Amino acid sequence: MGASFGILLAGGLARRMGGGDKPLLEIGGRPIIAHAIERLGPQCAGLVVNANGDPARFAAFGLPVAADRVEGFAGPLAGVLAGMDHVYAGHPEATDIVTAPADTPFLPTDLVKRLYEARKSADARIAVAASGGRVHHAVALWPVSLREELRRALMEEEVRKVAAFIARYPNVTVEWPVEPYDPFFNVNRPEDVGLASAIVAG
Repeated sequence: MGASFGILLAGGLARRMGGGDKPLLEIGGRPIIAHAIERLGPQCAGLVVNANGDPARFAAFGLPVAADRVEGFAGPLAGVLAGMDHVYAGHPEATDIVTAPADTPFLPTDLVKRLYEARKSADARIAVAASGGRVHHAVALWPVSLREELRRALMEEEVRKVAAFIARYPNVTVEWPVEPYDPFFNVNRPEDVGLASAIVAG
């Protein structure tokens, strides 16, 4: 395994939640992003939050915040690129990034290890997480060396779908069990806050 940095994608518009920052909603008495940090942090050389707007709202977590550099709301791929650029500039020794939505509080504690193992055994460039028959394209292991190709895809070709970019490269999908709960459950709707709180409460 090379050195990898975790990128928590918090750049979404949260339309289904009436706007605002989903990762800052509380479950079990703590913000959702705090749960994600606790799960992903120990698996990585460091963590970066990808968020737009005033970075001060994430100051309590003590992590660097990298904003999108692509004009307009370009979706998760812009966050992937922001993460790659941040890591490339500040941590040139890092070979990879692992991305995950910041509103995913139950990330597997073996996420990075299994993505690396699968990518190596499949001789792939990108490894993507899946559960319950669904592929979670925003939860993936990416080589930082793809950053200029991703920049070109975003800026010149206006590619917006994560799956479409991943499909350009040899990739592998890694499946996780959904019992006792889906580790990639993310808080999208108001009722999801209650479901996540119930999982935290055990």
